[in-house]
This record gives sequence, C-alpha cells and structure tokens, in this order.
Amino acid sequence: MAVVQRELVERKQWLTREEFIEDWAIAQTMPGPNVVNLSVILGARYFGPMGALAAFAGMLAAPLVLILIIAILYAPFASHPQVSGALKAMGAVAAGLILATGVRLIGALKNNPLGMPLCLLLAAFCFIAVAILRMPLVYPLFGIGLLGCLLAYWRLRP
Repeated sequence: MAVVQRELVERKQWLTREEFIEDWAIAQTMPGPNVVNLSVILGARYFGPMGALAAFAGMLAAPLVLILIIAILYAPFASHPQVSGALKAMGAVAAGLILATGVRLIGALKNNPLGMPLCLLLAAFCFIAVAILRMPLVYPLFGIGLLGCLLAYWRLRP
C-alpha cells in the first residue's frame, strides 16, 4: 500500500489523497489482492474493459513468474533458522510501511463525513480487535466497517 500510494498520489499524481482512499476502500472490499483490485478499478475507469484486463494481466504476469522462481530457490533453505528470522523481519517491515502510509494519509480524514475523531476511534477499535484480541480481520472489517458505513449514511442523508 505504501508504494502504491506514493506512486499514484505523490509521484505520478494520478489520484488525489481522497480519491486514493476511496478507491483503496473499494479495492479492499473486493476479493483478491488489494493492489490488483485497485489496478483493475483504475484500468476500467480510464480505458474501459480492455484497460481492466490489461491492468489485471500486468499486475499478475511478472509477479507470478518471480514468485515461482523464488519458491524454487527458497525450497532448499526453508528449514534454516536464519531464513525464518529474515522472513519475520520482513513482516515487521511491511507492517511499518503500512502504518507509515496510514499516518501520511490521515490528513484526508478532514473531509470524511464522520470527522477525524470518529474515524480514529473506529480505527482504534479495529486495531484492538485484530492486534490485541487476535480476531480474524473479516469480523472487525464487516462489523466496524458496517458501523462506519451506517454512521456515514446517517450523517449524509438529506
């Protein structure tokens, strides 16, 4: 997410922060990898069905070949403790990148119909549910997400 946000919003300026957050939220609700979903959304928006198909193929072809090569090279070393430790460290780095992106995008909540305090409260509830209570992400996503959607609908209704 951090790399995608930096490329689409900051570097190429194809999307504003608000557009990125809205499209990312939609991509997260769709089945499959979020980045692939986002690329399909953008491909379809700007180039129609063929753009969505090209974005899908472009996002999956090269990574598929790369992952297959890595899997073949990884297999003989999978049981080594150093390799296991390196993979755990990479997980921590990924979590840090996601957190940094969230902090960078927090300013876009000013325009959210719920307001920043309520958004942060919902995010804190989700964090507590997943990180501390160890609930599977699907439950807080649908529970807290549904609550957020209902509150936004209530505030936006005419």
